[in-house]
Amino acid sequence: MSELLYGRHAVLEALRARRRRIFRLWLEGDNNASRLAGTLADIVAAAEAERVPLRHLRGGLFDKLRSERVNAQGVALEVDDYRYVDIEECLRAAQKSGEPPLLLILDHLEDPQNLGTLIRTAEAMGVHGIVIPERRAARITPAVCNASSGAVEHMQVAQVVNINRTIEMLKERNVWVAGLDSAPDTPPLEQARLDGALAIVVGSEGSGLSRLTREKCDFLVRLPMHGSVESLNAAVAGSIVLYAARQARAA
Repeated sequence: MSELLYGRHAVLEALRARRRRIFRLWLEGDNNASRLAGTLADIVAAAEAERVPLRHLRGGLFDKLRSERVNAQGVALEVDDYRYVDIEECLRAAQKSGEPPLLLILDHLEDPQNLGTLIRTAEAMGVHGIVIPERRAARITPAVCNASSGAVEHMQVAQVVNINRTIEMLKERNVWVAGLDSAPDTPPLEQARLDGALAIVVGSEGSGLSRLTREKCDFLVRLPMHGSVESLNAAVAGSIVLYAARQARAA
């Protein structure tokens, strides 16, 4: 199986990460070296270093992407499917880093843009692994890769059958599990201890954490709102908590 990555940052990071088998690179337009600059020049250099076949094309593939309302930015990369890892690999990544585990668990997040945003933040904050469910949730697609600006190519993502069983396993391994919740009686973020072995759980866009997942968490945290809106979207809220966890470790 293969898929088509698009967007300059997504394509460049896939070439740099070398995690996937790469079949060919497509550039829109004629073979004109003078127009290659910036990220596009970096893409071509990375492809040449990996001996990836390069094809120049007018219309065709890029017209099809535009018809699907995809902004490919004049570049596409044919690769094999994204390779998920086992949760143990995420824990080994933490051990290798010399830090207690910092994980992100997504409880049936469905929007690819939200998933991509959280992956980008997680990679920037040094998260050791992300856990997503196999069913009824967004998975790693070219759209998610593009939304993450290619960060997913450097991120360990585990796809599990049952989120709650994974939470139980992590608790047995002395990882504290914190759920992001918006209920008014939930303690605010500033009261939480986020500096140890930690897994942060972010719920779905519509209903937040499922009842059983909320009960499995060791503690819940809330982001107090001071404006007119009742809450932030899942990606923004999760990103704030990830940043707070990284700051707690630095302190």
